[in-house]
This record gives sequence, C-alpha cells and structure tokens, in this order.
Amino acid sequence: MDNYITMSQKEINKYDIIKKLINKELNGTEVSKILNLSTRQIRRLKRKVQDQGAKGLVHGSRGRSSNRATPEKEKDKIIKLLHKHYHDFGPLLASEKLERIHSIKKDKTTIRAIMISEGLWKPKRKKKETHRSWRQRKASSGELLQYDGSYEYWFENRGKKCCLLSCVDDATGKVYAKFDEHEGVEPTFNFWRDYITENGKPYAIYVDRFSTYSMNHKLASENEDTLTQFQRAMETDLNVEIIHAKSPEAKGRVEVLFKTLQDRLIKELRLQNISTPDKANEFLKNIYLEEFNQMFNVEPRTNANLHKKLIKQELDKLDSIFSRQYQRVVRNDFTIHHKKERYQLLKEQSVTICKKDKITVEERMDNTIQFRLRGKYLNYSVLPENQQKVSQEKIWVLPKTTAHTPPSNHPWR
Repeated sequence: MDNYITMSQKEINKYDIIKKLINKELNGTEVSKILNLSTRQIRRLKRKVQDQGAKGLVHGSRGRSSNRATPEKEKDKIIKLLHKHYHDFGPLLASEKLERIHSIKKDKTTIRAIMISEGLWKPKRKKKETHRSWRQRKASSGELLQYDGSYEYWFENRGKKCCLLSCVDDATGKVYAKFDEHEGVEPTFNFWRDYITENGKPYAIYVDRFSTYSMNHKLASENEDTLTQFQRAMETDLNVEIIHAKSPEAKGRVEVLFKTLQDRLIKELRLQNISTPDKANEFLKNIYLEEFNQMFNVEPRTNANLHKKLIKQELDKLDSIFSRQYQRVVRNDFTIHHKKERYQLLKEQSVTICKKDKITVEERMDNTIQFRLRGKYLNYSVLPENQQKVSQEKIWVLPKTTAHTPPSNHPWR
C-alpha cells in the first residue's frame, strides 16, 4: 500500500522551491529571499529533501498526541459529567463548575473542544456588526448606574416568568439585582429604595428612553410638570440625574450583564433548586452577587465614591418620595375625587385650604393614601358612595387650626 503524506499548502510551496534549488534552477541566496529564511536554514532543508524527499519538510510531531493532551480516562469522566449535569452550559461556566464541584481543573479551551466533539456546544458565527464608537467607563464609583429589567423564565419549568431588575455601576461593573413580577413603578420604587438605603444616592442613572421610566408623549414637551413617577422621585425629590438612552447599545453594560446572567444565573438557580422569587432574592443577596462581583468587577480609575448618603430629612420622607403622586383640585364642598373615590377634607387642618387649591395625592407603597398641601398633610375621611355633603352651609375656606390633634384612627398619625 502506498504511504501518503499530509502536507499543508505552505509546505508544498516550500518543497517546490527547494526542488528548484536542488535542480540548480535557483541558487541559495535567491531561495533564501523567496522563503524569507537564512541561507543556513536553506542548506538544512535542502539536505532533508535530498535524504527524505517531501517527508523531510513535514513537522516531526505531526500525527502524534500532544504531551499536554487530556488522558483518555480523565476525558471520559469529563464527558460523563458534561452530559449528566452541564449539557447546556457554556464552556467557561462548565470549566468553573468542573473545578469547583468535581476538582477537575481544565481551561475553557479544552472543555470547549470536548463539548464541540460531543455535540454539546456549537461555535457561534460572528455576525456583521454596525460600527459604534467605544465609550470609556466612568471614572468613579456611583458616577453612573445603568438600570433595566429582563423578563425571562429564570426558574425554567419550575416557576412562572418573572423580571430581574438590575443596575450595574459603569465604573466598576458592580451589580445589584432583585427579582420581581414586573418592572412597573412599584417594583422600581422598591428596588431603588433598597439600593439607596444600602449604598447611598448615585450621581446619575441611565435608563431606557422608551419605557415606564420616561415619558415621550407630545404633552411632555408642552407641560413641564408631566414627569413619570420614577423621574419625579429621582430628579425632583432626590436630585439624582436621569439620562435616557436612545438605543439598547447605548447602555451596553447592563445589556451584556443580562446575557451573562441568562446563561449563568438560570443554571445556578437550577443547581440550587430555587423556584420562587423570594428564595432567589435571598440567594442573590447572601451568596451569588458577592461571588459574581468578585469575579467580574474592575478597579475604577479614581478612589472617589460619588454615592451620597441620605440625610435625615430624606430618610424621613422616603415613604413620600417613593409613592405614586397625582395632582387633584379641591372642590367647592371641600372634597377630593381620586380614582372613583371621594374624600372629605375635615375642618381641623394644619394648613389653610381654599377652594380650587391643588392638592398632591400620595399613593404609598403600603396602600395608604395621603393628601399634601404646601408640605403639610391633611385630615380627611372617606365618603361612602352616594354620601350627602357634610354641610349645606357655604364655606369658602378651611382655616388652619392652631391646636390640632389628628384623630386616633388617622392613617398617618
């Protein structure tokens, strides 16, 4: 049977040139320039071809197993573990789990090659990217936080679809995250109340332009008071700047974060057999986020921390700040209509109230309602349906009561 030699195109071209040297069609100096090798190397290659033919140009280790190759017994063990526990893991995460749980230390390239050969991983073809300019990270911690929510079956078939709310510090990559049913006003308020109580107020927050966090209705440009609840709470009450991203790529760090978490966190929750948001939040807070941040955080360019601690006045007003707020007008009979309910303002008040005054209604997260005028909270009672007016006497103003004691059953006492 003929012996075949496997050669690369480069080796074939080199062989053709050396043959011309042997046949004296070219001299050593010319061949040296063509192959970009020294004349000493050319003489050595010439001797090899004369002695061994084309085989002399083939690398000596070709066809041999690498000295660093994974032993077959260990490779078989890795394959069994991958199929049993990590069949849908990525190579990097699988290599981390093999090292941490099974004490098998192999780099992700080795695991990737095994997974490809076993059909557990398919190399991804890079798609053509739209050119975008690179933006350097912010210099200081707390200077900018990117915030968003991701809807996913985080518990796979063990639970219903829910939302992971998360923010990432642009300077350090530090992540804060929390599960909730959706990314509406109440979950967002709860998320940020917890964050600023624990870490302080950031300098600015980067959010989606088209979402529940910003309003792009044409009336927004005509009425400067038309702010969303989130933007009002942050900018007006806490003096935290809100920046609206014009595209998902603009806040790429939080978008990349969700891709990473959709790959890693879902599998971690499966390994921990967690299937509820409450258990998942406990796992995030006590274990996962600390380990995740240690793995992926970077050092900021400065030592400054732009988070600001809440002052006492802000701490005392958190229930008010993180509430849904609306403007309502005092009617002629000193009632307020709000969401199909009627409320009667009582005579005993801490501030003078006139007809047509604009009252701020606070719908708080504890499901209570407060009415505020010029920084003071008002006494009121809820009117039943079809309730007659309290008095037919014409009253034009409810004067401030100097000695005022709220009723014992008043919700804000």
